[in-house]
Amino acid sequence: MKASELRKLTNEELKEKLVELKKKLMELRFKNAIGSLEKPSDIKATKKTIARILTILRERELGKEVNR
Repeated sequence: MKASELRKLTNEELKEKLVELKKKLMELRFKNAIGSLEKPSDIKATKKTIARILTILRERELGKEVNR
């Protein structure tokens, strides 16, 4: 998900999305461990999206809305 799409969401929606993505990441890591993961790149993409969400939440917490 792009940062511009994430910035349109409210803080509550971002937090819900964050929980959902963390669960997805756990499932992907489990599948990778047992060898049934088809696209290992999904792990990297999920981690990047989690980082984007955390960055946006932190920016809002500090009051530094960045318009991109």
